[in-house]
Amino acid sequence: MGILEKVYEVMNQLTCDAILISNRHSMRYITGYCGDTGIAVITKTSKVIFTDFRYVYQAQAEAKEYEVKDIDQVGYAKCIAELLKKDDVKCAAFDEEETSYVTYSKYVNEFGEIKLIPYSNQLDALRMVKTEQELEYIKEAERIGDIVFEKILEEIKPGVTELEIAAKIEYLLKTNGAEGISFAPIVASGINSSMPHAVPSHKKIEVGDFLTMDFGCIYHGYCSDMTRTIVVGKASEEQKKIYNTVLKAQLAVLDQLKAGMQGKAVDKIARDIIYDAGYEGCFGHGLGHSVGLFIHESPRASMKAEEIIGENMTITVEPGIYVKDFGGVRIEDLCVVTKDGCINFTHSPKELIELDF
Repeated sequence: MGILEKVYEVMNQLTCDAILISNRHSMRYITGYCGDTGIAVITKTSKVIFTDFRYVYQAQAEAKEYEVKDIDQVGYAKCIAELLKKDDVKCAAFDEEETSYVTYSKYVNEFGEIKLIPYSNQLDALRMVKTEQELEYIKEAERIGDIVFEKILEEIKPGVTELEIAAKIEYLLKTNGAEGISFAPIVASGINSSMPHAVPSHKKIEVGDFLTMDFGCIYHGYCSDMTRTIVVGKASEEQKKIYNTVLKAQLAVLDQLKAGMQGKAVDKIARDIIYDAGYEGCFGHGLGHSVGLFIHESPRASMKAEEIIGENMTITVEPGIYVKDFGGVRIEDLCVVTKDGCINFTHSPKELIELDF
């Protein structure tokens, strides 16, 4: 079944005769248009991308099977309303997570008697199973990350700030083939590493610090994601215990992960090991998430995740331990799930690295 047929199937499930696509990742996946601004509208008889003058030519080049209309001087709501009325649409679905109240109010004012119904993740679900081409793009993005990890180790020394390391990571990603970053790099040293999503700061890296680096890039629109934690200098016994516990948990998941498992079952493998080691309460986030055109996609692996992780779905495996006023460790690989196991796209070393100064 082609992508458009899948969209029509979603429309049938929603019992609507038009769907408004405003999420840029779904728009790219469905139409091919990669611009930052626009709304795609699919009815039973029309396929149109509405955007402003800045993106018209791009949309025409990338979404050849779609009509492209310029909304300048008119606005999205009025232009979309004209199409819906022309196609005798009775019910249109809009993305409840992407549509602001202001935009919704404009739709209500312009659409007249056309019924509006919300949808949430139905289109996102179309992207869960990755094609071979998608997997190749993700694999290449992750390969770039591996290159950058090796190179960034040469830049780390006492006195360098977290912000400087973050800037160098971004520079290295782009100069080694990435078209952009999939999220702002996380660089957290010392006690800052106890915060899973710490923002890089002016803090200088010191001997004895844990240093966690979480970063990813974009290649042909597809994201990568990896995390490594090192010790600047010699690791203490407690640092070694924390690190080896996280590594043990991660390796256990990679060994047991396969298609057909619930996300919460995958999460439990790592969580049990971490809790049994005495770190209950120190692993507060889910084990992982899928990666594709967007950095955080479904399915997910967490304590509450009911979704089944299927064949050719990607998933990160990123257990962590975070101890307040001490520091934290996270190790993250990106995998594609297979019938009997998984293929790991991340190849950077995972044994504890102690930078000697």
